[in-house]
Amino acid sequence: MSAKAPTAVGPGAVHLSAIGRQMAGPSGLRSIMDDVATTIAGGGSATWTNLSVGNPARIPEVTRLWRDALEAVLRDDFEREVGGYGRSRGSTTLVEAVVDHFGRTYGWSLTGERVVAGPGSQMICFAAAALFCGPSADGTTRRVVLPFQPDYTGYHGLCQHADGIVGIAPRLEPRGAHRFGYAMDVDAVAAVEDIGMMLVSSPGNPTGRAVTDAEVDALERIAEERQVPLILDHAYGAPFPRVGETHRPPREHPWVIHCFSASKAGMPGERTGIAIGDPRLTTPIASFFANAVLHAPQLGQGALAHVLRSGELDRVARDVIAPHYGAQRAVAEQCLDTLLPADVRWRSHTGAGMFSWLWFDEPWFDDLELYGRMKRENVFVVPGRHFFVDPSEHDHARRCVRLSLSAEPSVLRRGIEVLARVVGEMRDAFEGGGRCD
Repeated sequence: MSAKAPTAVGPGAVHLSAIGRQMAGPSGLRSIMDDVATTIAGGGSATWTNLSVGNPARIPEVTRLWRDALEAVLRDDFEREVGGYGRSRGSTTLVEAVVDHFGRTYGWSLTGERVVAGPGSQMICFAAAALFCGPSADGTTRRVVLPFQPDYTGYHGLCQHADGIVGIAPRLEPRGAHRFGYAMDVDAVAAVEDIGMMLVSSPGNPTGRAVTDAEVDALERIAEERQVPLILDHAYGAPFPRVGETHRPPREHPWVIHCFSASKAGMPGERTGIAIGDPRLTTPIASFFANAVLHAPQLGQGALAHVLRSGELDRVARDVIAPHYGAQRAVAEQCLDTLLPADVRWRSHTGAGMFSWLWFDEPWFDDLELYGRMKRENVFVVPGRHFFVDPSEHDHARRCVRLSLSAEPSVLRRGIEVLARVVGEMRDAFEGGGRCD
């Protein structure tokens, strides 16, 4: 009897836990970013206009600021900041610099236990969601509430359990012929019963909108009444990088965690963020990092401490970064007002910042259709639906698009020229009875 031939065994399906399926699932914006990277890396003779990027603009003086700071750390503090392990709460150098900076800037009476450094503000928010939301020992399940949409799409992957994010729809406020704003529906936020924490970026991505004084007051009251954290993510705001405008300085509150980041100030690659809040909120976050990553990268922490102590970050944010994006926005708005078809109902959001957020209030407009048409013209933008937790709930979501203002003015103009032409083609196809595909 001859031996039976061996059966070829291929790789089997990988078992994922419920949390694994949640965290390994694709996100809409990630698929867009992968498409951009794959397409551009494919080479060929095409010149691509990329208005989808979230990277900050490459401003020479900002680049010099961080290069000098990193070189100083490597030269003077290598053994302390790079050559050994550090504290999970953050390096002593950075924590002391943060305590001093926010004391001088806002008059805060901080101690080191109120500060925690993390590998980026997004990771700080992820840790907070894991700590304050999800199933609890008492049998209840609490969720992350985004009090305002559209908001940063990276928040949508924070929760490790299904249906863990609640997004509150905004109120639309048309302003003039081609501008609009949003207002937060505070009553809808207060109506959510299972709040574990609230999270909002201010100024926000994609709109550049800062929460108003009245909105912050209302969210603080809800946080205090429910005894849950309110995280205010200042990654685009004051005191640095000042990419967008704010209504008032951040203020201390026993239920508020303030997050700040070096990313949009010009150092995104080192993933350096800080959180400031009551020790009963920040200490669990420091413990989370001890268990998950030991501590944040220390080279970036040393560089951030360096520019905080010298005052150079404040100067560059005020005198270089803020004016740069103001000039970029002026270019974009002039191009939009001049080039977009006069018979199309479009509006740009009034917020400042590094993005232009557009709303096309037309029945024929679809953000994914626009994305596909723009890609065929060698231009990348970001569909608006990715900034809403559940786009199917909001017809408004698919009628918006985000443009980056980080590109050179000539590149920005070229992208908006293509946008104007493609929008006109979509309108013509609809009016002619043809399909928009």
